[in-house]
Amino acid sequence: MSNTKTTLKKQLAVANKTIPADLVVKNGKIIDVFTLSIIEADIAIADGVIVGIGQYDGNNVVDAKGKYISPTFIDGHVHIESSMVTPKEFSKLLVPRGVTTVVTDPHEIANVSGKSGIEFMLQNSDSIPLDVFVNLPSSVPATPFESSGAVLKAADLAPFFSHPRVLGLAEVMDFPAVRDGADDMLDKLQAANDANGVIDGHGSGLDATSVNIYRTADISTDHECVTAEEAIERIQRGMYVLIRQGSVAKDLKQLLPAVNERNARRFLFCTDDKHLDDLLTEGSIDYNVRFAIELGLDPLIAIQMASLNAAECYGLKDRGAVAPGYKADFILLDDLTDISAAHVYQNGELIAENGEMLSVQEEQIDLPTELMNSVHLKKFSIKNLTIPLQHNRANIIEINPNSLITNHIVEEVQVKQNEFQSSVENDQLKMAVVERHHLTGNIGLGIVKGFQLKDGAIATTIAHDSHNIVAVGTNDEDLAKAIAAIEEIGGGIVIVKGNEVIGSLPLSIGGLMSPHPYNEVNSLLKQLHGALHELDISQKFNPLLTLSFLSLPVIPCLKLTDKGLFNVKEFKHITVQA
Repeated sequence: MSNTKTTLKKQLAVANKTIPADLVVKNGKIIDVFTLSIIEADIAIADGVIVGIGQYDGNNVVDAKGKYISPTFIDGHVHIESSMVTPKEFSKLLVPRGVTTVVTDPHEIANVSGKSGIEFMLQNSDSIPLDVFVNLPSSVPATPFESSGAVLKAADLAPFFSHPRVLGLAEVMDFPAVRDGADDMLDKLQAANDANGVIDGHGSGLDATSVNIYRTADISTDHECVTAEEAIERIQRGMYVLIRQGSVAKDLKQLLPAVNERNARRFLFCTDDKHLDDLLTEGSIDYNVRFAIELGLDPLIAIQMASLNAAECYGLKDRGAVAPGYKADFILLDDLTDISAAHVYQNGELIAENGEMLSVQEEQIDLPTELMNSVHLKKFSIKNLTIPLQHNRANIIEINPNSLITNHIVEEVQVKQNEFQSSVENDQLKMAVVERHHLTGNIGLGIVKGFQLKDGAIATTIAHDSHNIVAVGTNDEDLAKAIAAIEEIGGGIVIVKGNEVIGSLPLSIGGLMSPHPYNEVNSLLKQLHGALHELDISQKFNPLLTLSFLSLPVIPCLKLTDKGLFNVKEFKHITVQA
């Protein structure tokens, strides 16, 4: 945070009580995230900055009426694209809940559109109520074992490091490239270090030796822990652990036992990927804080993790606390269990109240052509969906509900005329990943268990991380129809039953986001969930998000890319035939 000499002189005078503050907040209980205590004192604000805690006079006075005054919250790692709306719309979802800062990794849109995708996210997040900081995508594509829309080398990323809202390098998920010292990966790591940037990790399934390798490469965070033991292993090696609670990956309950008063300063919260409907019903980081408190964590520690810890992790020295020298970003809370923001202040100005933004500026979105025409399929027929099998034992992807990690199982399957047959009774369904960027004609085929889909098919271009078309179906006719329908709408989500489209959500920006207001998108999403009910699918997990992660070849154990079935632990493709 930079001040002019004139501004600083004024702020010093206010701090010294020689002139009145612009704003004074009285009768509040200040949450001190440094000492984990409550201070009953005034807060003096000048030019959007807190300059004093004590007794102050001001030109304007806010009576907090005994409410708790907390720093606003920070999401340490989020992919805005997963909300299916633009950053401008995303801000309207988070700010009223007291989340005023996010650190985002635009690798979803970058995997589709490369540098132009990053530029769009930076431009669309400029001058909005939400402070959007960016870590540059480190792995586009995530691995060489899939086809993405773009390839970003170190030289492509270099110009972005000078942007004032770029903090560093996002989740490094190509662990073999780090371990083996691959030149391009080392160039990216060096560029981030030269810019004094933070380097995020992606340590899914890594053992202690692998974590040592990450730390040696100056990778300082991980949001992929799924056990308390993994979390402890990482903080013992000097990493920050981001406790994730998103729409699919829900790790908070498993990781919270690792947190105690001695080590809590190394933990913070993130959502990673959270769908629009979940953001509206549950919230963002405010939900993580509430849930942690519900599970027994001290409320002051939970708030510290959501504010100061996150700010310090990412070098955001001007926020994260209600104290002199910090931005006047704070929320008023009625109590320390509900964690519901009654009032949200940013830079000393009230911007949201009782869950609603006070002022919303509607602006026309400038949409680059290359982001709006992103689905290109080579002509295919239903015959391209055939999985040949010589006998009835097959390698199968098994879903773990509400987890990104899948199981690699081998089971007997139904085979007819040397071809796999989907079986609703055995919950063994056909899955396809169709390349949609460069007309390669690549179609990866596999078998998935755990969807409990009884009819029809689902297809989407939200397919982490390369975002080809991923589809699952009970029969080839519906599967082919769903894939074709995705091309017709220019990307998004499609649900088919009886060879008819019964639900769709167009996502014309890269096949990932809608240019429309969040309430319109949410209305279509509700209709989509209604269509899902017609397929009689399991209600124990989000099938749309679960499907979107089954093509991610950096999280164990078995995934499917456009090039075929992929064994993540061995980092190689394998055959469906066992």
